[in-house]
Amino acid sequence: QVQLVESGGGLVQAGGSLRLSCAASGRTFRSYAMGWFRQAPEKEREFVAAISWSGGRTEYADSVKGRFTVSRDNAKKVEYLQMNSLKSEDTAVYYCAASPGFATPRGVTNYTSWGQGTQVTVSS
Repeated sequence: QVQLVESGGGLVQAGGSLRLSCAASGRTFRSYAMGWFRQAPEKEREFVAAISWSGGRTEYADSVKGRFTVSRDNAKKVEYLQMNSLKSEDTAVYYCAASPGFATPRGVTNYTSWGQGTQVTVSS
């Protein structure tokens, strides 16, 4: 298991940028693909982005493609989500998650460890 803690959320105007971080503890960070999900009020948790254990493969939801970039630093055990050109519809609680193995899954049930979430609010 890996423990995850997100940071970097906040309030930003539409068109602005934020960078989320997800710090992991445990010795097996390299064994996990990492993902970002978000959940808006009264909506289901949805996939945002994922990155393979090596960082060589990434996946994005269509709604964020071209605006968000996922990355990771295995030496520091940190995953990042750079969010640019933010829109009001990006407002949500953002969660990082870890999935054991080599794939970069989009499904919530593929992820075995979750952070507590960080709020991102985009004002229009």
